Formats: sequence, structure tokens, C-alpha cells
Amino acid sequence: MIIVLKPHATKEQLAHVDKLVKDRGLDTHIVEGQDMTIIGCIGDTTMIDPKLFEVNEAVDKVMHVQEPYKLANRAFHPEDSIVDVSGVKIGGDHLALIAGPCSVESYEQVLEIAQAAKASGANLLRGGAFKPRTSPYAFQGLGMEGLDILCAVREATGLPVVTELMSPNYLDVFNERVDLIQIGARNMQNFDLLKQLGQVDRPILLKRGLNATYEEWIMSAEYIMASGNENVILCERGIRTFETYTRNTLDLQSIPVLKRLTHLPVVVDPSHAGGKWWLVEPMAIAAVAAGADGLMIEVHNNPECALCDGAQSLKPKKYDMVLNSIKQIAPVVGKQV
Repeated sequence: MIIVLKPHATKEQLAHVDKLVKDRGLDTHIVEGQDMTIIGCIGDTTMIDPKLFEVNEAVDKVMHVQEPYKLANRAFHPEDSIVDVSGVKIGGDHLALIAGPCSVESYEQVLEIAQAAKASGANLLRGGAFKPRTSPYAFQGLGMEGLDILCAVREATGLPVVTELMSPNYLDVFNERVDLIQIGARNMQNFDLLKQLGQVDRPILLKRGLNATYEEWIMSAEYIMASGNENVILCERGIRTFETYTRNTLDLQSIPVLKRLTHLPVVVDPSHAGGKWWLVEPMAIAAVAAGADGLMIEVHNNPECALCDGAQSLKPKKYDMVLNSIKQIAPVVGKQV
């Protein structure tokens, strides 16, 4: 249930309606926009008569929300959310450009890539320290050593760090040292982990599961938000379909759909979607044209020898060319680069 207050409702009137809602056993989520103030009612509203609130002189209207997600729902928060990642804004008219290797291999490797990516225009550094791999025999990442390398490169370049958390055992460490905590596709519905992420003060990049519907994906974001952390960014990285030519199928429709259903920023990962380096540029351009709030692109200085996902990684020179194309179309769709 959503209660929309009349324009110019006073703080006292807002507090009075808020108390009326809470007196009936519900929680509230208040959004004060430029044109209206909305009180989102969270809990079981089925037994509450909307007329209880409609008679209040400060209330304009009361609406029921059909979707099971509330905090992530655009009806609860009409304006786009903008998430601040250590000074880099994601959402609204801001375009996040996240770049870096799939796996951290050495300090020299990450530093070289980060410096080149930043020179091209990247504003966030990605790199895998802990790697979820299909095979237990594949390279699993450098672990804490990899995280140390990412932090050292951040000091050298000033780029905030994005890296994947796989286990709650490292949650405190990530909350202290990582700027944007990534939750991978395989953990999208790890609900115990999602609840714990609600207790940290770092923003969360939530990747879509391989077979997740839009509602399932948004509900995973809702778990984090309902537990106390509303700084959630959604990341489309391709879904599993019957097609085997590409690694996954990039669902570009997800961008306008999620923009319609939620207020959360939407980032696209064209590298994992296609699994082929030559698909990254056209899919990145298409994603920005469709309204994406950011791109996560894998960049490697020597893809042929990469320990993970070299086939989908761009060399720094090619990444620079891709960003030049992005810089041309971003202003057309109202994005700042």
C-alpha cells in the first residue's frame, strides 16, 4: 500500500500519517520528492481499510501495490536512485564505466590494466580475487592476496574497487576494504548471504542469476534492502537459453523493464553475456542506448595468456576504442561520461 500526500503537506502532517500507519502494525518507507511525498506501507495490508487514511486532510490518495517487492518498487520511489560508490555516482544521468581483468593475477598486471583503463575513461576497477568456477580444477583466484593487490592498485590509481564476495566468512573484510561488493549470478538467491549484506554499509552490485526471472531478481534485491541496505545496483550479465553459440544471451529488454519496475540503477556486463571479445562493443553500445546506467567490461593486457576468460576480454587499446564510441552516444541518451 502507498499513501500519497498532498503537495505542500507539512512535516507535522507527515509525522501524523506515519504514526497512523505504524499504530496498525506496519513499517513505513518515506520518500520525499520535489513534487510529492510518498509513504510506503510495508507489511500485511490486506486487513487494513484504505479509507482510514483517505479521510486524513493531508492524504491525496491511497494505492495498493500488486508486486511482492516494495522497497525496490518504483511506485514506492518514483525518482531514480543514485548510488554513490566512493565518490563515483551510478544512476540518474551518471554512467559508470567498470573495467578490469576477470581474475587478479599479479600487482603488475592489474596496475597496467587499471592505468590504461582509467586513461580511457573508466571510473571503477573490477577484478576477481575469489573466483567461482564451474570446475574445481580451474583457477580459483588468489584470495586474500588478490584483494591486497586490488587495494594497492586503488591506492596507486584512485579507482574504487569492485570485486565478488562468495562467502559470508569474508563479509567484514569486504565491508572494510571493498568499495562495491559484487554478488555473482550463482549467489543471487543465496538468501542468508543477501540478508547479511543488508547489515553492511557498502553498496551491492547484484548480478542476475542464469535462469532468474525479473521478479526473482528484484526480490533478491528486496532481501538486501529489507535488511537495511538500500544501496543496490542490478547487473544484467546474460541468461541461459537454448543458444550455445554465445556463452549466454544478453537480455537487453531487461534494461527498460527494470527501469519501469524499479528505481534501482542497472549495469550491463557484455563480457560475460557473449563470451567473445568481438561481441562486447556492439552489446555495450546497445546497452547504453537502451538506458543502462553503467558497463562492466573485462580488460586484460594479455588475453591469450589470461588465467580466466581471456576470450571475452578486451585489450586496453580496443577498450579505448569502445569507450570512444560510448562517449559519442551517451549524451544522446542523457548520460554523463
